[in-house]
Amino acid sequence: MSWLPPDEVEAYEEYDEASVRQRPNPKANKPRTKTRPEYKDAIAGRVFSVDRGRYGVWVDENTPEERQLIATKSRDLGKYSVVTGDWVDLVGDRSGAEGSLARIIRVQERTSLLRRSADDTDAVERIIVANADQMLIVVAAANPEPRTRLVDRYLVAAFDAGIHPILCITKTDLQDPAEFLANFAGLDVEVVKTRSDAVPVDGLTARLQGHTTVAVGHSGVGKSTLVNALVPDANRAVGRVNDVTGRGRHTSSSTVSLRIGTGWIVDTPGVRSFGLGHIDPANILRSFTDLAALAENCPRGCTHLPDAPDCAIIEGVAEGALGTNGGQRLESFQRLIATLGS
Repeated sequence: MSWLPPDEVEAYEEYDEASVRQRPNPKANKPRTKTRPEYKDAIAGRVFSVDRGRYGVWVDENTPEERQLIATKSRDLGKYSVVTGDWVDLVGDRSGAEGSLARIIRVQERTSLLRRSADDTDAVERIIVANADQMLIVVAAANPEPRTRLVDRYLVAAFDAGIHPILCITKTDLQDPAEFLANFAGLDVEVVKTRSDAVPVDGLTARLQGHTTVAVGHSGVGKSTLVNALVPDANRAVGRVNDVTGRGRHTSSSTVSLRIGTGWIVDTPGVRSFGLGHIDPANILRSFTDLAALAENCPRGCTHLPDAPDCAIIEGVAEGALGTNGGQRLESFQRLIATLGS
């Protein structure tokens, strides 16, 4: 402050804010660290429902201490999605008492992801369920009429995710589904049939034991009715088909996982479209192991479609490499591949 007269320096410093000594703030000055707590006391649980930032979680399954918790997502997870079927690690209040709230701090490695996009031009995926190993594709034999192309899309999504598909035909008392099922004769897909006047589920219940099965289907096909028959206390809303349009009304508005013996069935909202913009066609071929073996001799970039030049699959099937069923297998595979571009 050499610019001030000597007799005014002391007076200036008394009122100068820069001369005031500030107490250090240890929190503000502490450098941020990427090290996060290990949460060694965390327990594992299975997410069975998701509702506006609250997650229903089963813990200690099949033990005397099993219980349901309500949890929220930790800030450490950021924008990472937690979905129905996820196995997660929890801290906080894990008592399950009314009003208690646990915290999800980790999502365990997923074994499978069933996804869909808004449409075929949208590569952004929407995760439907995690860790499912079976897909129950529910289709009505009539009212509403079965849609082959939609079932194709479900099959593509299942093959892409590595999930075993099961085709369940409802309302078979209204119409014989034989003509419709002929479209899938080459896929060796397991088929289960039920009626609208009675829903025999004993065989299907046995098929679901020990598995996590995601149920998908067009609105109005009887999916929620089937789920209610499989899990009597599920109380899933059921609707009716519009007599004029022939379309079903959306009744299930959320995805929820329900326990059925030693297995789980995941009921999803009915949809009228199933986008495949995120699908890698190579994943479909891997699901057809017999065709994939022939494809090893295909030229690079081969589409395997009917107009593909020098396709080893087409040539092999024509020469009888896959026996009498080869033609149906190839036709089904080509239809699924074509679905990605339609």
